[in-house]
Amino acid sequence: MRILHLGKYYAPERGGIESYLRALSEWFVARGHFVGALVHQRPGIWRSARETLDGVEIRRVACLGAPVYTPLSPTFPLHLARALREMQPDLLHLHLPNPSCFAALASPRARRLPWVVHWHSDIPADAPDWRLRAGYRAYRPFEQAVLRRAHAIIATSQAYLDASSALAPWRAKAHVVPLGVDAVPSNTPEDFWPAGSGPRLLAVGRLSHYKGFDVLIDALAKTKDTRLLLVGEGECASALRAQSRASGIAERIRFAGALDDDALLAAYAAADVFVLPSVNRGEAFGLVLLEAMRARLPVIASDIAGSGIGDVVANGETALLVAPNDADALAAAIAKLDDASTRERLGTAGYRRWTERFTLERSASAILALYSVLLR
Repeated sequence: MRILHLGKYYAPERGGIESYLRALSEWFVARGHFVGALVHQRPGIWRSARETLDGVEIRRVACLGAPVYTPLSPTFPLHLARALREMQPDLLHLHLPNPSCFAALASPRARRLPWVVHWHSDIPADAPDWRLRAGYRAYRPFEQAVLRRAHAIIATSQAYLDASSALAPWRAKAHVVPLGVDAVPSNTPEDFWPAGSGPRLLAVGRLSHYKGFDVLIDALAKTKDTRLLLVGEGECASALRAQSRASGIAERIRFAGALDDDALLAAYAAADVFVLPSVNRGEAFGLVLLEAMRARLPVIASDIAGSGIGDVVANGETALLVAPNDADALAAAIAKLDDASTRERLGTAGYRRWTERFTLERSASAILALYSVLLR
């Protein structure tokens, strides 16, 4: 098969979607298929580029900026036309949300191909940022036009599919395929945490409002000795640092920024507990949960209605789920995992759940089967 992905970014850019897109692409290449990816440069890089990375042909389009997480690349339609002409794909795989994908609607060559839409997240109509709410009013008609044109839609969990108003008219052609992560070599644990004797919490993600790291800092202030390693970058970094100082717990938090792959794996290996404190359905799945389960870590996560989190982890079996935006409940869950035997029980069950349900092999094989049906 010859597959062309249209996405926001591609590795080494950080993010769950980017990590999954790279792993999925390399899985297909390893099995003899051609895979191309048309994505954006990092915001502010005004020159397009091409490269082949682990067998995947990647074209990065110049990006003027990314207001409200939306990359602006006026030349994307031109690069799409060139990629279609030169790569000759059999199928387009569109990763949404991403307004650059709308260029396919105006391309006769693209419209002759089967489309698979990978639905990673809704754009919440009640988003706290007014720019996002206003932008979605213009975005939605094109979003619905892409969904109408798609031959198949991939949702990452049944819960998210059921709760999505955007997908409601198109559920007959929707397929639930959870994300997956591959096995990795064991890494030597590395202690990035501040000095102390309390349990080591690990949280990983973009430092954005919807991730709920401000709630995690409030919860940490209600505990005695717990230490936190917070991995990621984003627009809320300065505010979170100021909050940690104002709460009097700055010495128990390390803001690590972006870690490379080896360092991140070493952090997972050394942690005692993984925490995902997100506050709304912007957290559609949580690929980091799979990474934590793969590392045999117990998980504390937000129980967000309509999110896939509750499908990924099992409350009381592999994780403790707490109400979002509730620092007291989060602090109580952290206290429960002071007990090493409880951590071991949840972590072992989480590892087993990952191997049974959420491997890359399982996820990619389901997508290959879907492609095969569309290309008959």
